[in-house]
Amino acid sequence: MKLYQFSLSPNCQKVVALAHEVGLRLDLVNVELFKGEAKAPAMLAKNPNGKVPILEDGDFLLWESNAMLSYMATKANRTDLAPTAPQERADVERWMAWGLAHFAPAIRKVAFERIVKKLGGLGAPDDALVRAGTEEFAVWAKVLDQSLSGKDYVCGALTIADFSLATYAALTASCGLDFGPYPRAKAWVERMTARDSMKQTLMAAREAA
Repeated sequence: MKLYQFSLSPNCQKVVALAHEVGLRLDLVNVELFKGEAKAPAMLAKNPNGKVPILEDGDFLLWESNAMLSYMATKANRTDLAPTAPQERADVERWMAWGLAHFAPAIRKVAFERIVKKLGGLGAPDDALVRAGTEEFAVWAKVLDQSLSGKDYVCGALTIADFSLATYAALTASCGLDFGPYPRAKAWVERMTARDSMKQTLMAAREAA
């Protein structure tokens, strides 16, 4: 399988981390977003949205990172990570949807202002957007913290939902967001980033930066 990716993207990192976790080999092809490569004709033919990651498995092309997590876990026959029982599966999908709708956008708002703008030479951070993102993060970090009461992972056992959220959670320290007031969520982040699969992925991203 081949993954077209930008190594600093949490959406790409979650796919790489799960591949490490389940032992699937990914041939990584770096796409320079700041040079507009994701919108080149050859890439738009693979993903008309002009974004990465894009997973290529033979003739099968897949975009949307959470769909990739489900696909890879199923391909690796890891029903522990992607359960098939209706209620367990719904719980996993619930958290993945929550991440896309609430958790990731709050973190991404701050990360864009404090990290992406600097990397891309896009000017100074907008303090109003940083404040708004920080306030949103506090709301969703509290939800995560409360939901982890009595649990090590968001669905109880480790699932693809944790990988879906963890690469965004790992980004918080570098953009100045603090899990300190949310001890259960903080412990979960530490638990996830201590996994070999996550460590390999995050280290590779730092080396590529």
